Amino acid sequence: MIEKTYEPASVEGRIYEAWDQAGAFAAGAGSKPGAESYSIVIPPPNVTGSLHIGHALNNTIQDVLARFARMQGKNVLWQPGMDHAGIATQMVVERRLMEAQQPSRRDMGRKAFVEKVWEWKAESGGTILNQLKRLGASCDWSRERFTMDEGLSKAVLKVFVQLHREGLIYRDKRLVNWDPQFETAISDLEVENLEVEGHMWHFKYPLAGGETYRYVEKDADGNIIVDEERDYISIATTRPETMLGDGAVAVHPDDERYAPIVGKLCEIPVGPKEHRRLIPIITDEYPDPEFGSGAVKITGAHDFNDYEVARRGNIPMYSLMDAKGSMRADGAPYAEQAAIARQIAEGKIEFDTKMVSEMNLVPDEYRGLDRFVARKRVIADIDAEGLMVQVEDKKIMQPFGDRSKVVIEPFLTDQWFVNAEVLAQPALASVREGRTRFVPRNWENTYFAWLDNIQPWCISRQLWWGHQIPAWYGPDGHIFVEESEEAALAAAKAHYGAETALERDPDVLDTWFSSALWPFSTMGWPDETPELKTYYPTTDLVTGFDIIFFWVARMMMFGMHFMGEEPFANVYVHALVRDEKGQKMSKSKGNVIDPLGLVEEYGADATRFTLAAMAAQGRDLKLSMSRVEGYRNFVTKLWNAARFLEMNQCVRVEGFDPYAVTSSLNKWIAGSTAQAVADVTRAIQDYKFNEAANAAYDFVWGTFCDWFVELAKPVFMGEDEAAKAETRATAAWALDQILKVLHPFMPFVTEELWAETGKAGPARDGFLMLSDWPDLKGLEFAEADAEMGWLLEVISAIRSVRTEMNVPAGAKVPLAVVGGDKTTENRIETHRAAIGRLARVETIALDDAVPEGSAQFVVGEATWALPLAGVIDIEAEKLRLGKDLKKLDGEITGLEKKLGNEQFLAKAPDEVVAEQRERLEEARARRDKIQSALERLR
Repeated sequence: MIEKTYEPASVEGRIYEAWDQAGAFAAGAGSKPGAESYSIVIPPPNVTGSLHIGHALNNTIQDVLARFARMQGKNVLWQPGMDHAGIATQMVVERRLMEAQQPSRRDMGRKAFVEKVWEWKAESGGTILNQLKRLGASCDWSRERFTMDEGLSKAVLKVFVQLHREGLIYRDKRLVNWDPQFETAISDLEVENLEVEGHMWHFKYPLAGGETYRYVEKDADGNIIVDEERDYISIATTRPETMLGDGAVAVHPDDERYAPIVGKLCEIPVGPKEHRRLIPIITDEYPDPEFGSGAVKITGAHDFNDYEVARRGNIPMYSLMDAKGSMRADGAPYAEQAAIARQIAEGKIEFDTKMVSEMNLVPDEYRGLDRFVARKRVIADIDAEGLMVQVEDKKIMQPFGDRSKVVIEPFLTDQWFVNAEVLAQPALASVREGRTRFVPRNWENTYFAWLDNIQPWCISRQLWWGHQIPAWYGPDGHIFVEESEEAALAAAKAHYGAETALERDPDVLDTWFSSALWPFSTMGWPDETPELKTYYPTTDLVTGFDIIFFWVARMMMFGMHFMGEEPFANVYVHALVRDEKGQKMSKSKGNVIDPLGLVEEYGADATRFTLAAMAAQGRDLKLSMSRVEGYRNFVTKLWNAARFLEMNQCVRVEGFDPYAVTSSLNKWIAGSTAQAVADVTRAIQDYKFNEAANAAYDFVWGTFCDWFVELAKPVFMGEDEAAKAETRATAAWALDQILKVLHPFMPFVTEELWAETGKAGPARDGFLMLSDWPDLKGLEFAEADAEMGWLLEVISAIRSVRTEMNVPAGAKVPLAVVGGDKTTENRIETHRAAIGRLARVETIALDDAVPEGSAQFVVGEATWALPLAGVIDIEAEKLRLGKDLKKLDGEITGLEKKLGNEQFLAKAPDEVVAEQRERLEEARARRDKIQSALERLR
């Protein structure tokens, strides 16, 4: 007997363990020999991670696809695994060492520290995978991979060495994002650009030798607003400490104000006067004549835009800071360095990158200072000399490390790079030529924007946790890149003619490097494995939009280069989960929703179904507790329907044929079931998960529970044994199909009911999750659909009128039908009892005219009338409806006025505007209903 109530907490763990122990998640489970393969690789969560709502959405969608494909009989592999998360993991372990008052990373040394990280990984890493299991993820856990396991490490070494030999990996000095807290280069994805309160300082850069020029400034109409002699050029900066490394001042070539001084030298107004540096005034397209003074200082070693200008103009790039973000304290005294820099500026000395990078142009009095302390000193010194023009208070965008929370510095340093421009071309062609497609399609534009403008990819990180770069340096700096130290030593011996000691590069690879190999390295590459042959290329990739470039594009590049074909056919990009007001979730706002909390309170099925039902393509999800609660009620509704059928002896019948049922009710529910299966199938195949979930919901709750079960009750209680038997068998069959189409979304409750309903009737073959997806093509009964559609429309219309007219719920009312044809008359006769019971109608009369004081509606060719004169006060009801109409008109006018106000639209947050639009839509809909009710009474 099915339990009275469904308790997710007591069911989910038991069912998941049964699936796992039976090998139901294993690659190929339930498939027949020669079955079409379907594979999907999990976006590897960080080993330090825990489940957040984005993970829950992502993995719910993957699980829907995997379970659907299994039930279609495909040979399915859902490949799980984790990413070693270099900087995040190193940070976690260093913090643990500090909390335990153990030696620091640097005190214990690299080898001991890495051992500590592996210990932590074994003890505490991978929490998120167990959390995914609670959500119901049906990955093949026996094949779990880790980006630093032995097999993946082998793949990483092979890729690095091969790309280096092909000239596609190289070492170079370039500008990178630098985290002074962790003392490492980081990727753009690890940088948070935040708006903060800041300043813009305007300074005078005096012209060399006291030269002057006529500075003329005009307004937009060409009128002269400034005309004066100047002996300086004014620049503005938000980072005055970087002035010490200026290589030039740039102005736009069309800026007439500065034409007289282009090519001349100006003086950086800081440092000892007798050793002040001179820099040239140059032209470049980068400066905006309309912004500030129109003149821009070019500090190529400390700004990404300046870096590009410096490269174009062959301007020296002087590094000012050390790895900790302090002003450099190394090298010769400032006076010596400044003299050389002055000769470079005057064109007397030719320079190269190595030469200028080693020069320290920080004046002696600033050396060793923290960058922000140095900023204050520089500002004060310039101001004391009278060379500050003004200070503006303004909001500025500042880059912060997403984990360290310190200000990130652009840093000119030697790093390893991938020539991504070459690798990007086949990856671009794959999408442009349709071999890999994005869903929704518009995300292709993001992909193209990144790859069409791709820069060299910095792949080295100054960390200890990760894949150490397989490069060794000889005593003269010669680099040997090999897959092992033995191979590097052999190469060195061949190069030098004798055995030579080598020093290994201490850096590790960017985490994204190993993740870029994920679709094929997890399947055993570089070995030729059966899994690789069967499951590569993969079928679908489910991911967030924020890593289209960092992960998706790089997998495409490496997949094309090393496997010769695309790593996946389809990339489904899911939207962002926001709170119910449409705001992005953040800890600071206190609006973060914990998916495990939802699972605890509402169950995994309700949580999953909510996420799927709201996953509309290209639209962010607004997640509210009421929606989750509503879908928990849906789980309960399904459970109660199954109990009701069981209590009414609705048992599966061996050999039941839904195509052979005879009653209109059973034909109708069989055809409706087939239509629902078709709708859900098509929507999943089109990656329209919200449409699939909602089609299933509407059918199960609306069609099956609210209509079929209610209409079947009299049959179950009737005397016609043949009708009773057919309806019971049909109900049991329809419930089986329901469990199947709901299973990808709600795996636990459906599997439990599959087992419970399998206790009677023919024996089940096994788990629901490995059963066949319904194929009900051709199961349609047009005449029965028309008849039952008519009945549902009549009952719904009567119920609607009763609600609109405030007819007491218990009151039975007469019904008059005018102008009905023979078909309508026959249908009324057949379904008189159902109409009376479900619409609370006392009598049904076929009349020639509509009775006085009736509320009317039309179904088919007939006019249907409810004489309400003796049931409600019609005049009072008209008055009530009129007042409601007037009130709504005022509300609608107010909302229309607000939404027509450009100032409101410009200033109000997006979520507020969206809320007002929703209110307007709802008010208009309510008005239409009230207007319709009034017209019926008139």
